[in-house]
Amino acid sequence: MPELPEVETIRRGLLPIVGHTIVGCDVRRRDVVRDRTNGSPNPRRGSIEPSALGVGSVVDELVRLGKQLGIVVRDPCGQERVIVVQLGMSGQVSLVDSARIPDAKHVHLVWALDDARRVCFRDARRFGGVTLLGSRSDLDGFWAPLGPDALEITAGQLRDGLGTSTRAIKAALLDQGVIAGVGNIYADEALHHAAINPCERCSDLRTDQIRALAKAIRGVLREAINARGSTLRDYRDPSNEPGEAQLMHRVYARAGLACLSCGHVIEQCRIAQRSTCWCPVCQPINR
Repeated sequence: MPELPEVETIRRGLLPIVGHTIVGCDVRRRDVVRDRTNGSPNPRRGSIEPSALGVGSVVDELVRLGKQLGIVVRDPCGQERVIVVQLGMSGQVSLVDSARIPDAKHVHLVWALDDARRVCFRDARRFGGVTLLGSRSDLDGFWAPLGPDALEITAGQLRDGLGTSTRAIKAALLDQGVIAGVGNIYADEALHHAAINPCERCSDLRTDQIRALAKAIRGVLREAINARGSTLRDYRDPSNEPGEAQLMHRVYARAGLACLSCGHVIEQCRIAQRSTCWCPVCQPINR
């Protein structure tokens, strides 16, 4: 599943579209689009105004919070709208020439730009989607349930988000209301970097451990962004290139292999219904 580094890599890869006008949009699968611009009780059905899809508007800005990408567009009258892209398990966003639209079977939306390039949203498993919002303030409301962005998380913000919860720290890191952008891959990696057992209860973490974890989260995510994200199966950047961050994984998906830090065998369990890998030597439970 694409996490913050993959979405940030996509955001950066799409920056060349800023300043260009969207001249058309081909909606090939209506149910992946949630139109929240018209007050419809069923945003996945009905016709969509081309303006809601950004047609006739200039791409003004690309913003991100956690795992979600916001494409801010502005029409000739100055009205802002936002196209929010959520990648789910297998979503991809490609920037291609008109003759290179990939795998039509799973391409659900295609935006045409004024320079003949196309922005394609592809999602084979359809856990992701696109949400259309009528203003920048609507985006603020849409993102209000999310916690602080993981790339800039501070120890104080993390401490406040964890509170006195008795759930496992791994489960808390997966909660997008606590911290936005961390998923299964980078939760395992950050916990290993911070020497914290994923089963540790949030309420049992010491102040120095929370500080170390916030630093580890920021560091792991930045390293992954520099490597253009992790490609394990579906993920590609907008140029259809795979990332290389998976080459740096120290514990994720390495159950039964030697820990790269101490040589002990990596163990595995399930926390919050997600496979979790850790080193029992490097990441002991607090006593």
